[in-house]
Amino acid sequence: MDTRPRFITEAEWKEVVSLAAVRDAWGLEDDSDPLEFASLVYGAKFDIVSGGPGYVGDVYVLQGDALTEVPPMVLRRDPQGHLIVC
Repeated sequence: MDTRPRFITEAEWKEVVSLAAVRDAWGLEDDSDPLEFASLVYGAKFDIVSGGPGYVGDVYVLQGDALTEVPPMVLRRDPQGHLIVC
């Protein structure tokens, strides 16, 4: 099992920015540039394999540039493969 963080691709950043909860948390407009957003936050993707019955798949962690600003946001995929906020 590889627990190291992975880079978020441009396509994944587009998907992240398309979520209303992400746009609301960071005050983004509907047409915000995903790569510009990516340059403003720390983001990593993890390939999670649960040790017991539970979630298996992509988990994304987003953190603003200040720990007191927006709290860290965790996203995962629902059973249909759509990205959702945990």
